[in-house]
Amino acid sequence: MNDSVYVGNAGRDAAMDRGWLLGHFKDTGDPRHSEDVEIKWGVHPRGEERAQWVTGEARTALLVLISGQFRVDLPGRSVLLSEQGDYVVWGRDVEHSWYAVEESVVITVRWPSVPGYRVPDKNSHARSSV
Repeated sequence: MNDSVYVGNAGRDAAMDRGWLLGHFKDTGDPRHSEDVEIKWGVHPRGEERAQWVTGEARTALLVLISGQFRVDLPGRSVLLSEQGDYVVWGRDVEHSWYAVEESVVITVRWPSVPGYRVPDKNSHARSSV
């Protein structure tokens, strides 16, 4: 067994950490720990939206649509991802939010992996990355 290898299923593993598969928030000894990049398998029911806009963004992000229809809201424009493989990239200092027009699955890649940008959880004072 090699401790630097992890084999999993994005759908099952994502449920354990609000969709995030890789990033600074994984335990240091876990091969999914990274200070360089974050990867999320996001499953969003129709009508789900980010609770508040991200401001002061210090990362670059890539969001790729796997299925459904997903809208990314950016300053002065909205981008509707509607075909599998549609994607949008935004850079540092670009505020953003999102809305699941239909039940959607998206992959989000952000870099670097830094703490923050969490929205308060509805059920507690804990915060969650979205």
